[in-house]
Amino acid sequence: MSAHSPAQRRRQAMDLPEVPEADARQIEAFLDLAWAEGGLARATLDSYRRDLEGLARQRNGRDGGILCADRAGLFDYLAWRTQSGYSPRSNARLLSTLRAFYAQAVRRRLRQDDPSALLQPPKLPRALPKALAESQIEALLEAPQVATAEGLRDRAMLELMYAAGLRVSELVGLHANAVNLRQGVLRVMGKGSKERLVPLGEESQHWLQRYLDQARPQLVAGKPVPAMEGGAVPLFVDAARRPLTRQHFWALVKRYAAVAGIDPARISPHGLRHSFATHLLNRGADLRALQMLLGHSSLSTTQIYTLVARQQLQQLHAKHHPRG
Repeated sequence: MSAHSPAQRRRQAMDLPEVPEADARQIEAFLDLAWAEGGLARATLDSYRRDLEGLARQRNGRDGGILCADRAGLFDYLAWRTQSGYSPRSNARLLSTLRAFYAQAVRRRLRQDDPSALLQPPKLPRALPKALAESQIEALLEAPQVATAEGLRDRAMLELMYAAGLRVSELVGLHANAVNLRQGVLRVMGKGSKERLVPLGEESQHWLQRYLDQARPQLVAGKPVPAMEGGAVPLFVDAARRPLTRQHFWALVKRYAAVAGIDPARISPHGLRHSFATHLLNRGADLRALQMLLGHSSLSTTQIYTLVARQQLQQLHAKHHPRG
């Protein structure tokens, strides 16, 4: 284990001092306003809190606490984190948190300048999404035993995720009234509570209809399904009538990958979304249309899939061309 492994950092964090009271109040005020203005997800707010509390503990109330930090102080903190073994991605997230915090402080006229404005984010390695081959997708989709209610449900979920390019959280969070099979569309609530309509293909509609007609009645056994947070009824449930969690679906994907002869270490639920995007591009889909289907707020996020498609074409050329 390295001197600054994540496990050791977590143990060290347990011995850190309490967050100074003045800093704790500033952090709570920031989070409350960030939630009210942007409707940020709980995971994002928790991430903001951890980042700001880490800075507050490091400063320990010196020189007016985190609200009065200057650029040099923030730079020193980022440098300390780098030397302590924090990853570039973790430090980039911290810098994003600091920019949000100080930008709000300037808007609230709690300070005149933003000390994080001139700090440069660390360079991140560009990780290309891992997409499965179309033959591997076919094998994965056929892995569930559809003679059982759970297997039929799992087949419908896999078909739907690949056909619509859903995020895992979007899939397990689907409401029972989000599907319109007559029109062949799915209403999806994405990141930032942004809603989008996604068309469904014939195959995914077929399996979804079978799930609704055959599997779901068996799973709920005529009993009412408890509502999720917000009062909506979940579309996909387990035998206890509860919505499936992301962790549960992750385990299912790994299990079916092994059945399909795919290395489970090379696949994740998000890999189906990557495969959806890559396969559409390989077959000539428009990048703007793909952006809408995926629910990306920025086209630059979608453009990474063009690199995947180009990389696959280069590999194909190298393998089959006589002068590759």
